[in-house]
Amino acid sequence: MKIQEIARLTGVSPSTVSRVFSHHPNIREDVRERVFAVAKQYSYHPRLSTKQRNVVIITPYESIYPVQCCVEMLLMALTHELPGHGFRLEILPQDNLERLDSIQFCAAVAIGAEPCEFKEWEKRFSVPLVIVDRDAARDYPGVWLVRSDEEQAMELAIAHLHERRCRKIGCIIHGAPGTGNADIRCRAVRNSLQAHGFPADDSLVHYSADEQYVEIIGKLLRKGIDALFCPGGSGGIIAAYALSLFNRRIPEDVSLIASEQTFFSRYGVPPQTTISPDYKALAAAAADLIEARIGNADFPRRTVLPYILNPRESVR
Repeated sequence: MKIQEIARLTGVSPSTVSRVFSHHPNIREDVRERVFAVAKQYSYHPRLSTKQRNVVIITPYESIYPVQCCVEMLLMALTHELPGHGFRLEILPQDNLERLDSIQFCAAVAIGAEPCEFKEWEKRFSVPLVIVDRDAARDYPGVWLVRSDEEQAMELAIAHLHERRCRKIGCIIHGAPGTGNADIRCRAVRNSLQAHGFPADDSLVHYSADEQYVEIIGKLLRKGIDALFCPGGSGGIIAAYALSLFNRRIPEDVSLIASEQTFFSRYGVPPQTTISPDYKALAAAAADLIEARIGNADFPRRTVLPYILNPRESVR
C-alpha cells in the first residue's frame, strides 16, 4: 500500500497523510485518528527518516516502591544514550499503551515489564520491542531482552563475603516467588552458598516483603549469622534499621551487602557495600540493538551484562 491509497481511503490529500506520519502539529485529531486507523487496518508502516527515528520508552504506570530507584536509573541512562544515536524519545506509562496505535515509532523500550504481557507484539507492530531488566522462559516474536546477570550478581556478593572470611550468611531476596527476578536470585543464591561451602537451607534463605525484614532478621540472628545479603528492593536500609533494633553493629557484628540504592547506599553509616547493574551498559546495548534491527541486521534475542560490586565499609 502507498500513501496515495491511504489518502483515497481516508478522504484527505497525500500530503496530509505524510504530515500525519511525520507528527505535524497542525493536523486535526479526527484526521490523525482516521489515517492511523486505515494504516493499522492494512498493516501499513511508513519508513521513518533518520530525522524521525522515534523510540517509545514504556515505564511502569505508577511509582513502584522500592524498585523505583532502578527504574529511574535505567530511564536516566536511556534518555542519555538514545538521543546520542539520533533517536527522538517519547515516554509512555504502561497503562496507556493504546496510544501506540496512534503514533509512529521505530522501536520501543520497556523497563521492568513482564515479557509475557507483550506476546502479541509482532502481530500489532512491525518494530522491535526491547525489554530491560527481565528474563523470559521463552522467546516472543518481535521482543528482545537486555538484562543484568542475576546469577553473576549473587555469586559476586557471596564470593566477596567468603573472601572476607564470613562463616554463616543469611539471605533475604526481596519479592514474592514468581515475581520479577526473585526466583532467579533465590536459585543463584543457594547455588553460590553451596559452592562456597556455606549452609543454604530454608532457615537461612528467605523471600520477603519490606514489612517482614525485621522479623526475618531476628530469626537469622538466632541462627548465628555473621553476614547478611539482601538483594533487591531497599533491603540495605531496612536491614541496617533492623540490625540496629537488635543492637547489632555493622560490620563488627554482621557484615552487610545489598542492592545499590544510588541516593543513600554510599551515605549510610557505615557506607554500604552493594551490587549494582551497569546502567550505562544496559542503555548502550538497547541502543545498539535498535540500530541493528532498524538496519535489518541480526541481534541476539538475549543480552546479559555483568553487575558491578561496590566495596564499601559495611563488610568487615
